[in-house]
This record gives sequence, structure tokens and C-alpha cells, in this order.
Amino acid sequence: MTSDQYGEVLAGPDDWLSIGEVSARTGAAVSALRFYEELGLIASERDGRNQRRYPRHMLRRVALVSVAKRIGIPLQDLREAFADVPLDRPPSHQEWQRASREWRRQLEERRLTIERLEAELTGCIGCGCLSMKACALLNPGDTLAGDGSGARRL
Repeated sequence: MTSDQYGEVLAGPDDWLSIGEVSARTGAAVSALRFYEELGLIASERDGRNQRRYPRHMLRRVALVSVAKRIGIPLQDLREAFADVPLDRPPSHQEWQRASREWRRQLEERRLTIERLEAELTGCIGCGCLSMKACALLNPGDTLAGDGSGARRL
């Protein structure tokens, strides 16, 4: 740690944070941080008293996990998208760019799926049907039932 001109202690990029400090900084519950670590989304090291210590660069990863959860991205998808981003050191700009391109691709696929769902909602969710008139035109005789249960047209 370093100090500013007034003697205030400043956090450095190489400082380690306790699990409580990471929780306070990110808003993620301590139990959530332990769970993310179990999944391999974040990593810590143990100090001499066997307490978790997180490198400061984990704050970015926790923030990404929080955003992903908020918009409904499964944690497994996030784990796959950021599998090549190192946990043991701050990632380089190129590593973040490569991982974010992959995540962007996954998000685009999700967005297109949601748009298709929105379009289908105005007529029929093929077919567990919102409109019997449309169903007679789009799925006469409930032929889609032969394809299996659930929505067949999405």
C-alpha cells in the first residue's frame, strides 16, 4: 500500500483483499463469492491464517458475474466464455478482448432468440397456443404435437 500527499492510504493494484472487502466492494454476498470460486469463476489464495485473499483484479470478474446473473446468463455460459482469461494474474488487454468477443457472440445469439420469442408471442407459441384461430392456420390438426412436447416453432 502507498500513501497520498495527505498520508491517506491508497490501494495499489497488487494489494490483496479479504473476502469481506470483496463483498463490500462488489455487493456480492460472501456465500456467493465462495460459490463463484467453487465454479472456477474467481480465485483466491490463502494467507498464513488460512483466510481467503483475492487479488484486486478479481473485482472485475465479480462485476461481470453480477451483471451476467442480473440479465439471466447462466454461470456455466460465463465460465465457458471466460475460460481462457487467467485467474492467477491480471489479464492482458488482448486476453480480455478475445474473451469479450466470445461473450458478445453468445449474447447476440441470446438476443436473437429473445427477439424470435417476442415475435411469436403476438400470434402463437407453437403450439401451446394463445390463439385457436391462428393455430388452425399455422398448425392445422396440431401436427406439431408429433414433434414432441413444448414449444416446437421457436
